[in-house]
Amino acid sequence: MSRFKEAVEEILTGISDAMGKVDQAEIEEFIDALIRAQKAGKMILLVGAGRSSLVGRAFAMRLMHLGFNVFVMGETINPAVAEGDIILIISGSGSTTLPVTAARMAKKLGVKVLAVTSNPVSPLGKISDLKVVIHGRSIVDREDEYVSRQLLGEHESLTPMGTLFENSCMVFLDGLIANLMDRLRVSEDEMKRRHTVIE
Repeated sequence: MSRFKEAVEEILTGISDAMGKVDQAEIEEFIDALIRAQKAGKMILLVGAGRSSLVGRAFAMRLMHLGFNVFVMGETINPAVAEGDIILIISGSGSTTLPVTAARMAKKLGVKVLAVTSNPVSPLGKISDLKVVIHGRSIVDREDEYVSRQLLGEHESLTPMGTLFENSCMVFLDGLIANLMDRLRVSEDEMKRRHTVIE
């Protein structure tokens, strides 16, 4: 088997395993919080660093298609967050400086913190109001895994750094979109009307 096929199989298996471990109650709480924010006209701000930021941007785009008032941290057009708004932070390790700092500032402003992370006992996990745990390998796992792999005679992971978390997170968030479409009774045709028209 080629290295490519091995990597794809490892990634797909990892995503499937991670999705099977997501707590359904956490998912429902997450969805309810997003719907309450939308109905109250509140803003949702997506935050992530590196590839987690890219995953967050993809999710923000779909939320916009659903009619949510959503922004991505770092853009120049972001309005100020206010009490009752939501900051949704994606961080595998839950300890990356930017996301954790954003969460702490949000709490001081009365903004609800939702987190998607692999590490529920991380600084982000501890400060968040709601969290969904996506099991997956984060960058900081690498050193600990090295010793384990040597003892077990296992090969180097084919999902380097945070790849498994980010891929699993993308699938999880797309699953949320499907659920939100159903709960809000928004059709794909309606979403398409909010899609880019200059292309």
